[in-house]
Amino acid sequence: MTATALLFVADPLDTFKTYKDSTFAMMREARRQGMAVWACEARSLRWQQGGSVVADVQQIELTGDADAWYTVQQQATRALNSFSAVVMRKDPPFDTEYLYATHLLSQAEREGARVFNKPQALREHPEKLAILEFPQFISPTLVSPDMAALKAFHAEHHDVILKPLDGMGGMGIFRVKDDGLNLGSILETLTEQGTRTIMAQRYLPAIVQGDKRVLLIDGEPVPFCLARIPQGGEVRGNLAAGGVGEARPLTERDREIAEALGPELARRGLLLVGLDIIGEHLTEINVTSPTCFQEITDQTGHDVARQFIDALKRRLG
Repeated sequence: MTATALLFVADPLDTFKTYKDSTFAMMREARRQGMAVWACEARSLRWQQGGSVVADVQQIELTGDADAWYTVQQQATRALNSFSAVVMRKDPPFDTEYLYATHLLSQAEREGARVFNKPQALREHPEKLAILEFPQFISPTLVSPDMAALKAFHAEHHDVILKPLDGMGGMGIFRVKDDGLNLGSILETLTEQGTRTIMAQRYLPAIVQGDKRVLLIDGEPVPFCLARIPQGGEVRGNLAAGGVGEARPLTERDREIAEALGPELARRGLLLVGLDIIGEHLTEINVTSPTCFQEITDQTGHDVARQFIDALKRRLG
C-alpha cells in the first residue's frame, strides 16, 4: 500500500461533476503526489463495542475521463485510524445525520485517526451562525424563530435577506424589499409558523458585484477569490443558483477579514474554510465542504488543490 493513504468521506462518487468539484480536485492532486485515494459515504461509518470506527471503503484510481472518471481498485471494511488522514467532505445539509457522523469521526479521533476538518470544529461552526463570533465584520443580522422580531427587523432595515440555517447553494433564500410583499407568508414558511430558527440580514447592494468566496487553507488565504455574480435578476450569486464565477485578486478588505479569522480558525482544527464576503461584509463561514478550487485554478493558474494537499501533508508531519 502507498505510504500515505487518504480517506475521503464524501457524497456518492457517481454524483460528482468533475469539471468543477473541489473534492475531485483534491483527489486528483493527492494521486499526482503519489498518495492512495480511498472513498466512502458518511452513512457507512459505524462503531461497535470492542472495536474501532470502521467504514465500507473503496480505493479508487482516477482515469482522466470526464464521465467514467474513476475505477475501483479494491473494496474493504477498514478502521478509520488505519488511514494517514480522513478528509470529511460531505456536503450539507448539516442535519442530524451529519451531526451523528461528526460524533463517529470524533470517536475515530480518540482511536488515533487524523480527521480534517476536525469534527468538533465542524459541530461548533455551523456555517450561517459562525459569523456571530465576528460582529465587527458582518452586516446587521438577526437570528430568531420569532416572526414578530423578524418583522420588526424588516421594518427597521426595509430591504432584507431571509434564509434557513441549514441550506446550501442558495436554497431557500428570499429577499423582501421595502414594500414587504409576501413577508408574512415567507416567514410562516421559513420558520414553520415560528418554530424554526432562521437568519435575517440587511440586503447588501454590493451583491451585484458578486458574492465572494475567499478560501483559507490552514489559516492562510488563497490569493484569489471567486466572485459569484447573480444573473438574470437573481439575488443569489451561488453557482448552484445560476451565478457566474469570476476569479479576482483579494481586496484589502478581503485580506483584513481573512487574516483576522484565519489563524484562529486553523488553531481550532479547520484546515479548509470558505469565507463568503459581499462588499465589505462577512456573510458566512463555510467549513463542511468549501468549493471553488477548480474555478480559481482554471482562471488564475494558482493551484488551490496543490496548496491544500501540501498543507495537509504539513499537518501530518
